[in-house]
Amino acid sequence: MQYRDLGRTGLRVSEVGCGGAPIGIPNYNEVWDPQGDGETRSVIDALHRAVDVGYNYFDTAPGYGDGRSEELMGLALEGQRSHVIIATKTAWKGRNKKQILQSVEGSLRRLRTDYLDVIQFHGDTGEPYMPDDFRWIMECGPMDAFHQLKREGKIRFVGITCEEPVSLWPFLDTGLFDVIQIKYNVIYQGAWHNALRWAQEANVGVVAMRPLTSGIFQKLMRAAWPSIEQHLDLNELALNFVLSDPRVSIAIVGARRVSEIDANNALSEAIQKRFDLDWLQERRVIPPGGS
Repeated sequence: MQYRDLGRTGLRVSEVGCGGAPIGIPNYNEVWDPQGDGETRSVIDALHRAVDVGYNYFDTAPGYGDGRSEELMGLALEGQRSHVIIATKTAWKGRNKKQILQSVEGSLRRLRTDYLDVIQFHGDTGEPYMPDDFRWIMECGPMDAFHQLKREGKIRFVGITCEEPVSLWPFLDTGLFDVIQIKYNVIYQGAWHNALRWAQEANVGVVAMRPLTSGIFQKLMRAAWPSIEQHLDLNELALNFVLSDPRVSIAIVGARRVSEIDANNALSEAIQKRFDLDWLQERRVIPPGGS
């Protein structure tokens, strides 16, 4: 496993992290019962293997299966707290300071820890932050809750997630956010133009969600060429694209099985497979008003 700096946090993180959505959400991309005995055992084995081979970043949210993802991570990572970095999230829309504090306390309980390394405002799927959303978070209690939690030693660093990264600029401009989590992959490359550059300039850690495109890229390639996977590992190609960008701190990949953990770890180690993105993109910056 290779490691990178998480922006200005001082944390050295595995460049592939474990995402919590698939382990906690029922029937997410496949038939899956997160309460089942077999599924629980598979997740625990996978996360134990992840720690053993060098993964140290684990990202989840209470919204992934009504807390089940956090419960499974807490169960699997118990006794490993000093070796892992735990990030979770909280919904914020319509929530005041007291409700945010209650949400984080619930996450701490389910994760079996007394502090979180990263707490993030959880963006709505596919929705950008609007000016009213920014004002609510910054002025109506949610950010005050994070400040209080930090003073109490219950959180270390503050983050925010969004699939539409350009709308994160006002948050980055405050200087209060240490980490952003954004959608960036071989299909959705908008962040290449804006958020990745902004984060690098602000020394903010970048966590890439959906690096495997939630299977969309793979389905598209199979539709075009049904036998393609006899010749090419599509998951490897998609993940390698994201890891080839040095501005990305972590690509979080959901993993339910030991085999998935091992496959992603092997790709991290195979740095000779990385792409030259300057060659791949061949884009030049055009000054305002230029042509």
